[in-house]
Amino acid sequence: MGEFVIKMPDVGEGVAEAELVEWHVKPGDPVREDMVLAAVMTDKATVEIPSPVTGTVLWLGAEVGDTVAVKAPLVRIEISGEGEAAAPADDKPAAKAEEKPVVKAEASAPVAKPAQPAKVEVKAPAVNGVHQPGERLEKALASPAVRLRAKESGVDLRQVTGTGPAGRITHDDLDQFIARGAQPVLAPAGLQRKTAVDEIKVTGLRRRIAEKMSLSTSRIPHITYVEEVDMTAVEELRATMNRDRKPDQPKLTILPYLMRALVRTIAEQPAVNAIFDDGPGIIHRHHAVHIGIATQTPAGLTVPVVRHAEARGIWDCANELNRLAEAARTGTATRDELTGSTITISSLGALGGIVSTPVINHPEVAIVGVNKLAIRPVWDGTQFVPRKIMNLSSSFDHRVIDGWDAAVFVQRLKTLLETPALIFVEA
Repeated sequence: MGEFVIKMPDVGEGVAEAELVEWHVKPGDPVREDMVLAAVMTDKATVEIPSPVTGTVLWLGAEVGDTVAVKAPLVRIEISGEGEAAAPADDKPAAKAEEKPVVKAEASAPVAKPAQPAKVEVKAPAVNGVHQPGERLEKALASPAVRLRAKESGVDLRQVTGTGPAGRITHDDLDQFIARGAQPVLAPAGLQRKTAVDEIKVTGLRRRIAEKMSLSTSRIPHITYVEEVDMTAVEELRATMNRDRKPDQPKLTILPYLMRALVRTIAEQPAVNAIFDDGPGIIHRHHAVHIGIATQTPAGLTVPVVRHAEARGIWDCANELNRLAEAARTGTATRDELTGSTITISSLGALGGIVSTPVINHPEVAIVGVNKLAIRPVWDGTQFVPRKIMNLSSSFDHRVIDGWDAAVFVQRLKTLLETPALIFVEA
């Protein structure tokens, strides 16, 4: 029998390390060739690591949440034959454990084994000598006579604080408890005090999101501008185009119209389509419009990117949007499809609320938030008429975008969406 060492592969150009987010095996498990052993994540893209050999797992080189360097030993597998020349037979896996070139998720504390959320039971203290209703204590210390009196009086001795030796409950303790009228009130079925605490380790995509949001809010001074937009004309146009669409064309939502309106507005307000490298203090103003679409997935929030929106029509934008959203939700989106945006749209759909304060996708300088569309009465000069109104909540990097320029940008978007024919007019 021999030993085969699987090392952390190069999961992307320029990537020196990746976070281990999932193990599919444990020591002692048999594995076969091409079986998935683990999943690692870098830049929001998850990569599965298969086994190139058949054998038995001897040792795992990292734990969930660890950051592992490229080419670091990850798994040792016992195989038939001599194994790898680089792994001598007397090289015990346990002895090699200390050689793991792994950066722990929390350097100040030992890494815990992956486990179910721990539950910590906390007992409430007695209040005024009387334990809280529903509190489960050990069996009360009392004489048989006191127990009989308590049973006849309908008193749970576990609710009575004893003043006798070792906390023994005396007749006087029982008399005082009854005199106070402090008999325990039993909670209705299903209404019980709960004191458990679940401890959930933040790993994988959730940790990436936390780091990204912390970076954005700590580095970027946000200014948020909110404006009402009358979407009645867009909704009428959308209904017509969906009714007349070809079998191979997707059903249109509001987002493709907003994407095209963004392209037209950016042509007039190019400052918002930029990346701010705040280290050397350089603004990279892009001519290409790469629109990130914030997408909720079962694993968390991701931002797939519709590249070169300036070269796409309404139907092309819708097709690419659907493709990327599906890839993000199924976890098959590539690293290139999840990076490189120059401006982002954040839409909460039907849950959009009235107003939001979207966080800028660092290092971009602007994000457009879509709120819920609702029918509201609007005064047309002579009467109130029903109109389909939607708020846009847009945030800007105040280091780069002044409040006036932010307002001009949003007002131009409003004009294009309220008169959607302008979206299709050639510049």
